[in-house]
Amino acid sequence: MEISEQLTDEAVLTEIGERLARARIDAQLTQADLAEQAGVSKRTVERIEAGGSAQLSNIVRILRVLGRLPNLNHVLPAATPGPMELLKRKGKPRQRASTRHRVDSSAGVWSWNDDP
Repeated sequence: MEISEQLTDEAVLTEIGERLARARIDAQLTQADLAEQAGVSKRTVERIEAGGSAQLSNIVRILRVLGRLPNLNHVLPAATPGPMELLKRKGKPRQRASTRHRVDSSAGVWSWNDDP
């Protein structure tokens, strides 16, 4: 199954669990072997493979054992500012996100003067 924006969170977790289970099986590891090598409990591996939620640190440990940790670079590539951004900020990367300015819906609303 392709992971897409239309899937529910539960469906995405289920798909991730199935993919991790397939990677584990391809690596010729039992759940107990994977758990031991990753330093997590067997129940944690079972829960993740069943589509349950887990701590990110446990997933990192499991991916490391399966040799899939470098694949996270595809999920979250290193953020690099574009050349125009660097020029604009004189080579210094942004440190904070700017605050969105809320527009007051009642202020400055123009309407036709339909009153008699």
